Amino acid sequence: MFLRNLWYYALPGTRLKAGRMTSKTLLGEPVLLGRDAAGQPFALRDICPHRGIPLSYGSFDGREVECCYHGWRFGTDGVCTAIPSLVEGQKFDVSKVGVHSYPCREVQGNVWVFFADGAGGAGGDAAGDPEGADDLPAIPEVPDFAGKPFDMVETMAFPCHVDHAVVGLMDPSHGPFVHRSWWWRSAKSIHAKEKRFVPSELGFTMARHRPSRNSKAYKILGGVPETEIRFQLPGVRVEHTTAGRHSVCNLTAVTPVDENNTIVNHAIYWTVGWASAIRPLLQPFARNFLRQDRDIVVRQQEGLRHDPNLMLINDSDTQAKWYYRLKKEWQRMSDDGGPFVNPVQETVLRWRS
Repeated sequence: MFLRNLWYYALPGTRLKAGRMTSKTLLGEPVLLGRDAAGQPFALRDICPHRGIPLSYGSFDGREVECCYHGWRFGTDGVCTAIPSLVEGQKFDVSKVGVHSYPCREVQGNVWVFFADGAGGAGGDAAGDPEGADDLPAIPEVPDFAGKPFDMVETMAFPCHVDHAVVGLMDPSHGPFVHRSWWWRSAKSIHAKEKRFVPSELGFTMARHRPSRNSKAYKILGGVPETEIRFQLPGVRVEHTTAGRHSVCNLTAVTPVDENNTIVNHAIYWTVGWASAIRPLLQPFARNFLRQDRDIVVRQQEGLRHDPNLMLINDSDTQAKWYYRLKKEWQRMSDDGGPFVNPVQETVLRWRS
């Protein structure tokens, strides 16, 4: 159902405290996320291989996860360290018992989990990162903020399949209708646009350009703003805006929970010092913007329940077409081997919004 061998956004790092753990369903799999005493995040399959109870019901001391059912303990690498029911003289190598460990990294304040082919499919599998974990693809990053965490983040649940959330994310023509507001866009602001697109790693990029005249919010940066928007599989969008000496980046990551539910995380980075002081005022605007996208998807589900034939038209829906072609090519590469061939070609798209 979902693309594998890719990094997926799990949660903002600020929501994973040292010595704590939390449980999530990602790509239909139960995942236990935690942060050890040294501050390093980890991810394990959230099922004890003994009797199948979720490990998240147990406890974590910053070094080992203890199952609440029989006290089996596991290191953050998934290797079993103790089985209390064993008595002296009983020969049983507990280290051969394992909970699947997913590669887990924290980059720019965001925790990512790598889902390999067949990962997490059964209890009692080998623990530790999959073979070749050091050769995994790069985790998506925003430019100009190396090593810096986000300044603001919003998370929202979308009750839809990941494809509908992603296509909505990249849709260039819904703004004047879905995001209509006095401070951003109005129905009268719709006008023709023309943007150049080029292929980029696992996706495509809207080449750097001056934002549309109806993007009033960019004026607060000072200088002449320019924006570049990049999309890459499995569902990551990075919008990078510069104006004078200032820079603002928006990272939006779409992660499937299961077939009918998706989580959207939106992290914002800025160099504008005074913006941090008014963060409590900015947060509701960001939350409302994301909620508008969620609300339209909720309404969309009413029609999708009847399994209608859907249309994708040029040029406003070309990005959606690219997304499906990129997915198909990634799956072909995973099935047949060989290099990934980006199906996107440089072109200019025109639409009204």
